Amino acid sequence: MSAAERPTRGLLTSRVLRFAVVGGVGTVVNTAALYLLHRLLGVPLVAASVLAVELAVVHNYLVNNRWTFGMRVLSVRRFGKFNVSMLAGLAVNVLVLWALVHVGAHLVVANVVAIGAAFGVNYTSSTLWVWDRKWGSGR
Repeated sequence: MSAAERPTRGLLTSRVLRFAVVGGVGTVVNTAALYLLHRLLGVPLVAASVLAVELAVVHNYLVNNRWTFGMRVLSVRRFGKFNVSMLAGLAVNVLVLWALVHVGAHLVVANVVAIGAAFGVNYTSSTLWVWDRKWGSGR
């Protein structure tokens, strides 16, 4: 690898790791909100889950916007695109999980593979579509 390629690779690795950390924290936000809404406040499970997921999406958008992609300004348009992007990732997760279990894969193994596939879709769509970045550009 040439010296010119190293900074680009470092930026890409840094961005992927930041995106993964934000997703991990978003999982904690989702779980805490679900518990609070459903168990403590008595919100019906489906409604509590929808609210918890959207709260995590809002959290992930805000932190990714600033920390992962280095944007200082929030955008309603970008937030809408991020929501659509996350729905696409959810669809990939469910389809991969279903397909792998359907052909005999162990549920936990299938779920881990499905999460990885969804992460790939979420990261790629966020980078190239939501935040309009080229591979390795910017933060």
